[in-house]
Amino acid sequence: MRTQIISLGLVAALSCAIASAQWVQTNGPYGGEVYALASSGTNLFAGVSASVYFSTDNGANWTMASNGLNDGNVGDLAISGANLYAATSDGVFRSTDSGGDWSTLGGGLPGGVDKILALLGTTLFVGTNGRGVYRSTNGGTSWDAANGGLTDTTVYALVARGTNLFAGTNTGGIFRSTNNGTDWTAVNNGLGTYEQVMTFALSGPNLFAGSYGGHVFLSTNDGATWTNVGAGLPIYLTTEALAVSGPYLLAGVAGAGVWRRFLSEMITSVEPAPIDITRQFMLHQNYPNPFNPSTTITYELPQSSVVRLSVYDMLGRQVSVLVNERENAGIHEVRLNASELSSGVYIYRLQAGDFTQAKGLLLLR
Repeated sequence: MRTQIISLGLVAALSCAIASAQWVQTNGPYGGEVYALASSGTNLFAGVSASVYFSTDNGANWTMASNGLNDGNVGDLAISGANLYAATSDGVFRSTDSGGDWSTLGGGLPGGVDKILALLGTTLFVGTNGRGVYRSTNGGTSWDAANGGLTDTTVYALVARGTNLFAGTNTGGIFRSTNNGTDWTAVNNGLGTYEQVMTFALSGPNLFAGSYGGHVFLSTNDGATWTNVGAGLPIYLTTEALAVSGPYLLAGVAGAGVWRRFLSEMITSVEPAPIDITRQFMLHQNYPNPFNPSTTITYELPQSSVVRLSVYDMLGRQVSVLVNERENAGIHEVRLNASELSSGVYIYRLQAGDFTQAKGLLLLR
């Protein structure tokens, strides 16, 4: 078998990658504050000061899409079919061409900044500063208040899952409504006292909430209990925006751009990604890393390909073949069980058609 030589420079680079945190900062737009994130298919949208940006490569690159928006901060984004809604300090706007052009909506909304959007079926909800929640059943033409039992009426975040509507508030934590906002109940078990909840994101049955102090909370039971999964984010800043894109949870952090973390590091039930979720070949860093004795390797295929995923020791000797077959386009996960390997650094290598990429992993006993 031909021996593969790995340079000392590569070993040093792998050591640095292995030591890094599981949250990874991306090339976030605007160089700073991100107030909102939303995704649809391969498009990821970010709301910043007076602008909306979009990315088609999971946050690596961004393009502005703000024609027709006023100068107000974009506090939240929501997507329904071909409609992209933006809640701003100047009102609610809608785009039907992925952010290319925007038109304003109104009709009964009160004043107040940071209006927040959510969709439950065909009903559109808006959270306001000090006026609670408003809802519209006609696409934003007219609105009525929906605040029964909502004891904190400064609403920073809204999200709908199934028949449940969740509201994140200034000091009251999280409230849940099961009847289209007519009545609300606090659901704060596991949250900090007076938690300021700024944003939500969904992945199948899993609900994420971002708050002040770099916190990201996870609930797998519709808000009955919460667990903090934000370790590694800047704790002195606010998690202002969350979105699920491909295999990642992305977090927009005030003053620190966009960070991301693999969903599978935090949850066991991940909603399957659409086939067209990726447009490029990509091999991701394994997680967890370091690990003992098993870890997960994720890779992306833009087209059906003959795939070979192999693991080598630092002398270039092949120790495992994880995949050796044709696979469909999409995002794939493979579990490596290293129970029979000794501690140390190993290399995993993906070959898919003409594409080849390798990364390092660390097994610690």
